[in-house]
This record gives sequence, structure tokens and C-alpha cells, in this order.
Amino acid sequence: MIPEIQQHRTVRRYKPDPIPEETLNRILTAGTRASNTGNMQLYSLIVTTDPAVKSELAPLHFNQPMVIQAPVVITFCADIHRFSLWCRLREAEPCYDNFVWFVNAAIDSLLASENIALAAEHEGLGICYLGTTTYNALEIAEVLHLPKGVLPVTTLTIGYPETLPPLTDRLPLEGVVHRDRYQDYTPEAIDRIWAEREASEETRDLLETNQLPNLARIFTERRYTAPDNVLFSRKYFEALKKQGFFNQ
Repeated sequence: MIPEIQQHRTVRRYKPDPIPEETLNRILTAGTRASNTGNMQLYSLIVTTDPAVKSELAPLHFNQPMVIQAPVVITFCADIHRFSLWCRLREAEPCYDNFVWFVNAAIDSLLASENIALAAEHEGLGICYLGTTTYNALEIAEVLHLPKGVLPVTTLTIGYPETLPPLTDRLPLEGVVHRDRYQDYTPEAIDRIWAEREASEETRDLLETNQLPNLARIFTERRYTAPDNVLFSRKYFEALKKQGFFNQ
């Protein structure tokens, strides 16, 4: 197995050292080798190194320090715009301004992002995915001057780690792998799958800090609350419509 996969960490603190251009180009090229829909490559990568642009992006990512600190911030966008332009220039009428093609383009961009993450870690760099991308996608689109047919899906910060955090736990294979058909979870299986995580020192610290009785309540009452879920779902749906993914 590729060693970097087993050693993946989320790195949120970076050294100020810039990433050499040849290294960055190798990483970006790895992204373009990802599987994609029909060899259409329905994504665009916005590589941000300008401190001024990063300063505009930072508030849209809730001012997480790594947006400013990381030497490179890459915004991965679903992009039907470029392919549609090519079609029209060849007198072929495109029909990709709809939700299913957003899904295809989102898959393409996420596959490219994983290739880039693995390539970056292979080069000794650290990465962090920013889930905040979908929360403020339309505002990020405005900062990055994205035309209709292009919408942010995720973001990676990349840089040389200041320190390496410990490995985070993962659910056992039993928790995520189904053989032949989906096997629904019994209460006993749920208890078994989450047992190690719920018993960890990190969880104990979280429960003490949040004054809550279990880890699930931290997710539902602190991290991803119902009001936030509704708000950001509506915002992203509006962004999809405004950027032209619901015309058909």
C-alpha cells in the first residue's frame, strides 16, 4: 500500500517556506491524471498564492488561520463552462447546465483533489481540506471571478508542515464496507463500530470541554447544527442556480 495514504494527517499549521514551482507543477499534473467523466475533465483548479487574494478568501473560510498561513490554496471547482465553450466553437450544442452534470463535474473535481492531496504528501507537504467551501460558495466564486457554469466544491491548503499532528482514528472496515449488498446496522453493530472512538482520550476531552454526555451530541449540537445545515444547504442550492446548473 502507498505509505502516504497510511500516514495522512490534516495539517493546519505551515512553515512560511514557498513551494517551488516545479514541485507545485508536479502536484498539479498529478491532479490532471485523475479519473474523470468521459475524459471531459469537468473541473478547474484555482491556485491562489497572492496574499491579497488569500486575505479576501479567509473570511469566507471563517478566518481559519491556515488560509493565510499556507503558501498555496487551491479551490477545486465543478466546471461545465469550458467544455460548453468548446462545444459551441465546434458547432455542437451543449446540454450540461443541469444538476446531473453538476454531480459529474463535482466528482471530477473531487477525484482531482485527492490525487493532488496524495501527490503533495508524497512531496513532503501537508494538506487540509476546507469544508467551508460549500458554505460560502457564491461569495468565493465572486472573489475568484468564476463565470456561470463554474462553482467551488472544495479547497485544499498546502504547505510544509510546521508540526505533524498525530494520526486521527478511522472507523473499522466493518463500519463502512458492505459485501454484495447493503447490510443495515443493528444497535449492537453501531455500538461496536464507534466503541474505540467514543472511548478515546480526545473524545473524553471534547465531552469535558463541551459539557455534553456523548460524542453524537457534540456533532448535532456544536459542530453541525440543524439551523446551520438548513442555512448552508439553501445557500449552496441558490449558488447552483445562480451559476447555471439548474437551467434544464
